[in-house]
Amino acid sequence: MSTREGISMREGISMRERMASRSAMASHEYHFVTHWRVKALREEVFEVLTDSESLPRWWPSVYRNVEPIAPSTGPGGVGKRLLLDTQGWLPYRLRWELCVVDHQPPSRLALEATGDFVGTGVWTLAQNGDTTELRYEWAIRAQKPLLRHLSFLLKPVFSLNHRWAMARGLESLELELERRRGKPVAAPRGPVSALRSGLVLAGVLVGLPLALYATLTLSGG
Repeated sequence: MSTREGISMREGISMRERMASRSAMASHEYHFVTHWRVKALREEVFEVLTDSESLPRWWPSVYRNVEPIAPSTGPGGVGKRLLLDTQGWLPYRLRWELCVVDHQPPSRLALEATGDFVGTGVWTLAQNGDTTELRYEWAIRAQKPLLRHLSFLLKPVFSLNHRWAMARGLESLELELERRRGKPVAAPRGPVSALRSGLVLAGVLVGLPLALYATLTLSGG
């Protein structure tokens, strides 16, 4: 099991270009690149990723509910639309619509998102021996008022929330692959309780002013 996170626009980008790219982004814009490696054929992995209606079962730590809105209108699953209710380890829900815009089994799956955030997500899958290497690029603009207005301050926290969700996704994907092979597996990790996520957020809100104060004090500000 392997996962790697980054926010560069492309592989091999220089540090100067990367910093310029970040500074050019609005505070409520996010761009993540996640890399996973799983021991499976990419056909198996692609089948799980495209089983959208089953997301609350195999990735329950993040996907609370998935409601089909419209069937596909093009080849494969292109045009398929779903309404999703998601949450990470922070105490806020994200409700958004997913539309499949590209479906090339078993190598590429692309989607557009609207609702509490607007943007695009692209999965690419490559076979490397008995391992599938996945790359997920997620470029969005937060529309939910909480994220839109507080991203200037809490963007690192919101970004960690995404990374936590993707780490849980890799765990859940590996369990689901084993389950589909007929092997006995443990249930995937469920959603974080409201109490726990509330305590986490409270800790963040208390810790940020203290960290800022310490920084200003040490710098002589």
